[in-house]
Amino acid sequence: SLLSGEQGRPVRCFWRPAENTWKRLLSQSVDPLDGVARGARHGGRGARAPRHFLAALVMKPMRIALLGAQGRMGLAIQAAMRGSEAYELVAGLGRADDMTQAVNDAEVVIDFSHADSTEEVCAACVAAGRPLVIGTTGHSKAQLALIHEAAKTVPLILAANFSVGVNMLFWLTRKAAELLGPGFDLEIAETHHRLKKDAPSGTAKRLAEVLCEARGLDYDKNVAHGREGMIGARPANEIGMHSIRAGDVVGEHTVLFAGAGERLELTHKAASRETFAVGALRAARWVIGKQAGLYSMEDVLGL
Repeated sequence: SLLSGEQGRPVRCFWRPAENTWKRLLSQSVDPLDGVARGARHGGRGARAPRHFLAALVMKPMRIALLGAQGRMGLAIQAAMRGSEAYELVAGLGRADDMTQAVNDAEVVIDFSHADSTEEVCAACVAAGRPLVIGTTGHSKAQLALIHEAAKTVPLILAANFSVGVNMLFWLTRKAAELLGPGFDLEIAETHHRLKKDAPSGTAKRLAEVLCEARGLDYDKNVAHGREGMIGARPANEIGMHSIRAGDVVGEHTVLFAGAGERLELTHKAASRETFAVGALRAARWVIGKQAGLYSMEDVLGL
């Protein structure tokens, strides 16, 4: 830095940290993206730099076991990791692979395999004490119960969507439902590629859950999956759910609020799976070191 010396001339000074200071800084693992979440918690005034900038530059690689490595999201996550020294893939596994050793070798497990693997994945993470990030959708009630049980022992993130934009859509949907009130009818429409197996999408289900929470409704009783025939007038507390499968659409979700003489539509369109992959990696780093519990992507983002 420059300081004012004799006769107003600048004097150049240098700070030389002690050796133990460098060791303390470099030994800490810091998420370089953590400032984004902190910025959001401070009223959206912008991201703040990591507390220890030098630590962020030379942080230790995060050791990841990736389940469903050859699926669309698994490949997208590997592409996002490629060329970065921030991540180390200790194992990329398929559904038939033994995951015991891989889970033990990893710091965190990311699961984008299949809902049928839920029991095995949760059991392996609980046995090894490893945090788990689940992006798989289409879980049954029994499988969701297994996830909740595992979260009593290890930190676990369950997210229908890891996109920052989609999680903002969840937040906006809740606010709109609360502010607009019961005078507006609610509909959800989602579109995905022709190869997607489950319907509605996990994101659409989560949007319906958000609406139910805001309106005091019950998902099983109030969500109508499509309509056909002479169904009569629309019930006041109904939430319509519609799924479209076509082409190679990555993912589109729209929440419709329709009132007398006006309507509001909230829409998110994903053009690439890269945004989901980056979000999943961000969630994986965030969950390391957290207390046991069930977390969401909204927790990761500080929303």
